[in-house]
Amino acid sequence: MRFAAAEIALVLRLFQADLAHQRKRIALTVIAIAWGTLSIVLLLSFGEGLKRSLSKGARGMGEGVAVVWPGATTRAFMGLPSGRRIAIREEDAELLRRCIPEIETLSLEYARHIPVTAGTKSVNTRVRGVEPEFGEMRNLHPQAGGRFLNAPDMAQKRRVVFLGEELARDLYGTEDAVGRAVQINQSSFLVVGVARKKLMMGMYSGHDRTQATIPATSFKAMHSDAEVGNLVYRPARPELSGRAKAELYRVMGRKHHFDPEDTRALGLWDTLEMQRINRDVAVGVQIFLGIIGGLTLFVGGMGVANIMYAVVKERTREIGVKMALGAKARQVMLPFVLEALLMTVIGGILGAAIALLLIFGLAALPLENEAFDLLGRPTFSPVIAVTTALVLGTIGAAAGYFPARRAAFVDPAESLRYE
Repeated sequence: MRFAAAEIALVLRLFQADLAHQRKRIALTVIAIAWGTLSIVLLLSFGEGLKRSLSKGARGMGEGVAVVWPGATTRAFMGLPSGRRIAIREEDAELLRRCIPEIETLSLEYARHIPVTAGTKSVNTRVRGVEPEFGEMRNLHPQAGGRFLNAPDMAQKRRVVFLGEELARDLYGTEDAVGRAVQINQSSFLVVGVARKKLMMGMYSGHDRTQATIPATSFKAMHSDAEVGNLVYRPARPELSGRAKAELYRVMGRKHHFDPEDTRALGLWDTLEMQRINRDVAVGVQIFLGIIGGLTLFVGGMGVANIMYAVVKERTREIGVKMALGAKARQVMLPFVLEALLMTVIGGILGAAIALLLIFGLAALPLENEAFDLLGRPTFSPVIAVTTALVLGTIGAAAGYFPARRAAFVDPAESLRYE
């Protein structure tokens, strides 16, 4: 332990001496390492921010939900011709709940474009009638002081409405919409909640922020001829998604007389697949950015190696004397490796500190922009810290090892004659 401390002290003295003789070269090398570290930390942090943003946006429409809509058969089945339209009925929801245990929650969705009026302001928008489970599945969370639709609203056919945040702003400006009345198709509805702002990267029939949501029973009471537009469900577990889909086609095929293998009879969008694709894309972007940052850092490592080769050449006689006096290869190599690591660590700490300042500075900026929300804010994570440390350590050790190995195999007799 005492011997190791003495060697480290010797390395520090040698580095101080080198700094006096090669100040500019060492400073440029440390700056190169700092720039490489800054690049890899920033690029990986931007990649992490993008990955989290894509994941958040994919979950904006609902985590693991599937959307089913009416279609038309493409195959003849049981004596019936192809091209038949398959509609979703109200009773189908109860049938699916009873027959498919893999489905955890389910809601029918009716929809029409109807004028929504508050005072003198009127917006022609999509009004949907849904069941209470719809809000939790679709991540429709209310702002403070409000709520989503509930079971009593459904049972009593209440005239209550849940507004998207943009629709509420169009109708009421900056005023609180909860507790106010709106006219929907010339009927008065009470606003019970306004949706929180959320990022959505997948959607159907428009963004949630512009839509009004009322109980399905109230929608049916207003429009007796309304047909089910969509059926939204979520499997009990993500791994049951495929089985739930197959069972849905089997149960609906048996009831509506179509081939369960005819996937055009009912349209189905499984958002789990979209979320997997987004996750893979984000990981690919992170790897690409990491490679660019790693190459930048590698260039700085080459600078460290060049410095160490120059140091080995200048100390050739010193190395020869050590070898002649019986110094072991480890004792010759260690000072060079430690000196290279020291330059790498100094540059790495400097680059990482600047990168963290930039990351926290960007995170503190009050930027409200949809494109900025989509790209995400740069995010530093423990994985990035470990990755950067490993890359820095590898480059620093390699940059010191190869020059040191050359020094350890110097012929003492030849080195003593070196001028």
